[in-house]
Formats: sequence, C-alpha cells, structure tokens
Amino acid sequence: MEKQAIKGDGMSQQNNTIDVYIETGEKKVFAVAADWPGWSRSGSDEASALQALADYGPRYAQIMKRAGLDFSPPAGVEAFRVVERLEGGSGTDFGVPGVAPPADTQPVSEDDLRRFELIMRACWEAFAGAIAAAQGRELRKGPRGGGRDLEKIARHVLDAGRAYLKQLGWTPGPGDAPDVQAEIDLLRQEEVEAMAAKVRGELPEQGPRGGARWPLRYYVRRAAWHVLDHVWEIEDRVQG
Repeated sequence: MEKQAIKGDGMSQQNNTIDVYIETGEKKVFAVAADWPGWSRSGSDEASALQALADYGPRYAQIMKRAGLDFSPPAGVEAFRVVERLEGGSGTDFGVPGVAPPADTQPVSEDDLRRFELIMRACWEAFAGAIAAAQGRELRKGPRGGGRDLEKIARHVLDAGRAYLKQLGWTPGPGDAPDVQAEIDLLRQEEVEAMAAKVRGELPEQGPRGGARWPLRYYVRRAAWHVLDHVWEIEDRVQG
C-alpha cells in the first residue's frame, strides 16, 4: 500500500486543504486529521468516516479556540486530502483509532511540544467543563438503555489517562485526589511533565517486557481523541 508523508506541524490547512489519513478495520473505519490531534471520527466505511470528521469540525474548532490555535473547520469533505491509508485491527473495530502512522515517530521540537501542551490543556478543560455542566442532570440512555453515568465516565477517562501515560513510559501517581477537578489537575500536571521528559529522551522506549512505548505524537493524538470523544458524548447525552 503506497504511503505518503504526513506533516506534523499543523500547517496542512494552507490552501483550504486538510490532510487526513484513513485507518480501516473489517467493520469500522476512522478518518483522522493528520495535524490536529483529537480530531478523529469513525464510520462504517471511508465516506461516512470522512463525513463524520467534517461534521465534527465546528465542535473541534471550539476546542482549538480554547487552545488559542488558528483552526478553521472545513465546509465539507471536499476540503480533505487523504494522504495515507493504514490497515486497522481489532482495536479499530472496537472503536479506537489505534494505529500510529509512521510520521508519528518524527522528532518533537520545543514548538511542537508547546502546541501539544496547549491542545491537551484545552481538551482537559473542555472535559472538566462538560462534567460540571452535566452535574445533577440525567444523561440520555442508549437505544437499549445502556451508557455509563457521569461518575463512571469521569472515572473511565481518568483511568485511561493514567494508562496512556504508562504507554508513554511514565509512571503515574495513584490518582487519589478528593474530587474530579482535583484529579484532572493532578493528571494534567503529570502529563506536562511526562511529555517534556519524553522530548528530552528521559523515558524508556521499551516496556519491561520489550513492547515499544508510544511516540509522543501518537500519545497526544490518542489521548486528545479519547478525552474529546467523551466530552462530546456527555454534551450529546445531556442535550438529548
């Protein structure tokens, strides 16, 4: 399968074109913005995934505005340029954009790091805001009556945040703060320290059993996606 290089500097919106890559599983497909961590949506096929990505552009723009970054949502799927197609796996079909593109192994500059910090801070602020806005309100259930309650969503996202830090090579604290906001604050501080340590080469590249740790670019891509996925879940279930 032919692959093209993906830029990592956030500049792919020049000429109103947004670079995306496609991750294809047997049952599900993800469209992922190459230079905009967290902006990733899925569908049953490539066309529906790209449409979902376009549909969520305005919502992602709100997060980037919070981050202080210049981002213009696309008018439609015609703004996307597919630069790479990756073979997904069981994680893809489970609902996770789980394949790191080769470009995610590129070195991370200090400017890149600062940009990643801004994006992650904005994502966590949006998550804290969504939790606060949903307090005391019932979340709409799914068609079969399922769906986590607010407390379980918060716990899931925080636990995943610590697990993701481990994948980066960082050993996170226990996360025993007195409330959700305090726990988010602690996790955010660890995340900032972990990302900086990764750039300095202070974290191991291999796990204790030999598995490769995540590169920083993929960590930010995956972590931002997960937080925003649940921000939007909370917003939709409250509004519904």
